[in-house]
Amino acid sequence: MTSTPPLSLDAGTTRLAIGDGIATLTFDRPAARNAMTWRMYEELYAACREILARTDEIKVAVLRGAGGKAFVAGTDIEQFRDFSGQDGVAYEARVETYVSALEALPMPTLAVVEGWAVGGGFILANSCDLRIATPGSRFGAPIARTLGNGLSAGNLRRLTSTLGVGLVKRMLMLAEMPAVETLPPGYAEIVPPEALEARLVEVCTQLKGHAPLTMQTAKEALRRLATELQPSDSDLIRKVYGSADFKEGIASFLEKRRPDWRGR
Repeated sequence: MTSTPPLSLDAGTTRLAIGDGIATLTFDRPAARNAMTWRMYEELYAACREILARTDEIKVAVLRGAGGKAFVAGTDIEQFRDFSGQDGVAYEARVETYVSALEALPMPTLAVVEGWAVGGGFILANSCDLRIATPGSRFGAPIARTLGNGLSAGNLRRLTSTLGVGLVKRMLMLAEMPAVETLPPGYAEIVPPEALEARLVEVCTQLKGHAPLTMQTAKEALRRLATELQPSDSDLIRKVYGSADFKEGIASFLEKRRPDWRGR
């Protein structure tokens, strides 16, 4: 990726806490609905590496957002100023590194979603093995009406493998953010806010009591099945991130106005 500019905004943090066989990663930037900064992504990657190194000790990994209103509301838009098409390719390659590190964790991973899981947050929650969500939580990447960028083929593969091609097309083309109640059965367990912490303890306790190697080999076999076909997409990523429409999307978002899409 091109050099990362100094951040004039709260850079946030991804906190890692380990105890009782559970690693908890908390995306902590509640004032921005936990929108990810470059630092938060790098801390996520470092946390995944530490968890991987402590596999014998850690039986479950939990991901959640601070503040109780969002899991992660995407990547912070301010960081996309002056992006070129090649910057977009580099960015998606870095995101692939972070998401792959999460997927490579051998123990079960669990996303706790309270509120919004948008864009990169949608990808991260979707990449976990299991999801628990409070009622009304919403998932999606409404970039067709906001930024005008795109998702990598790798991330589209991840989404379609869990949600199906038809639903993913609808979510992306209509820029929908469906509530968890409308998503396919089994995608996420819906738990009332007042019961969330108790249910999280129950699920983690259940997972810690199961055979680690059975779960590890199942995860790895499914991962291999999902990644056997990986089409090239650099031209597609370069096209959207290098477009005038993407620049217009960034400008309109930051200026709080409707974008004027031109298709170029």
